Amino acid sequence: MIRFAWIRFRTQAAVGAGVLAAAAIVLAVTGIQLAHSYDAAVAVCKQQGNCANLFNVWPSNGYLTADNILGAIGLAVPGLIGMFWGPPLVAREFETGTFRLAWTQGVTRTRWLAAKLGIAGVAAVAAAELFSLLVNWWASPINKANPGSTPFTFTSSFHAGVAPAGYAAFAFALGVTAGLFIRHTLPAMAVTLAVFAAVIIAFPIWVRPQLIPPVTTTSAFAPASAMNMEVTNNMLMLQTAQPDVPAGSWVLSSGRVVAQDGRPVYSVAAKACGGPSQSAATSQACTAYIASLHLRQTVTYQPASRYWAFQWIETAIYLAVALLLASRKCFDDVITVSP
Repeated sequence: MIRFAWIRFRTQAAVGAGVLAAAAIVLAVTGIQLAHSYDAAVAVCKQQGNCANLFNVWPSNGYLTADNILGAIGLAVPGLIGMFWGPPLVAREFETGTFRLAWTQGVTRTRWLAAKLGIAGVAAVAAAELFSLLVNWWASPINKANPGSTPFTFTSSFHAGVAPAGYAAFAFALGVTAGLFIRHTLPAMAVTLAVFAAVIIAFPIWVRPQLIPPVTTTSAFAPASAMNMEVTNNMLMLQTAQPDVPAGSWVLSSGRVVAQDGRPVYSVAAKACGGPSQSAATSQACTAYIASLHLRQTVTYQPASRYWAFQWIETAIYLAVALLLASRKCFDDVITVSP
């Protein structure tokens, strides 16, 4: 059964391996050039005794654009694998009727499906993870040059590490499930892509920030840290600078400024603050008034040290959903009834 499943899958595997090999060659050639360019830029800045501003002069816009594109592709690859490898695995059998031959060869339907899932599923996970490793190796010089770059701020962000393996497993299991229930390849491919896109967009917004309880800190607000101050309808409006958090942190809330009683600043009357044409003396009075309010700034963030914890938790969630979709219980009512 394993040999038969491989024969049915080998064309897709060959195409996928060819695409991955081509991508590896392109990334290897351009990645070596990028690494040499980085080394040359570092050598120059060391001679000048100033490498703090390296990221302002290197890399070129072309490399930065390529980095952004590769980050997007890294997210799309698991979905494309799931769309092209998952639905045809079973839907094509129903469309052509070849499932009847397989089911009359002394092989149970569960074993038939398990063999197909095992071979193609492992290949899907391996392909997505290999491509992710290639992309992150390519982008490593850019990440080194960026002084504010950490795993939470990489262009590829969560599309790196072990997460792509979970994405690919979920997308593939989703595609197989869609093909098994819809039993037509093209509609199942469309459903797979739509559902995967919806999940991969919604998850970072509503689920990921809550996987680990964030850190919340409250500190005194210094008027000097206000980037902009306005008075609207005698109410104080402040635009604050980036909050002071550990380097590389994932800031979930950029800092809410409140008074001692918990009221946000836009509800505090700006008694001593006039418009933008106020005199220096009036500005000093305004600053003193703001200081007298004893404002506080609350910041909510995830420390950079939690990056790998997020990676493993998120990967575990996607793998669990994939296993649930591929479970025998999920498929029993479908594969025990001929179409």
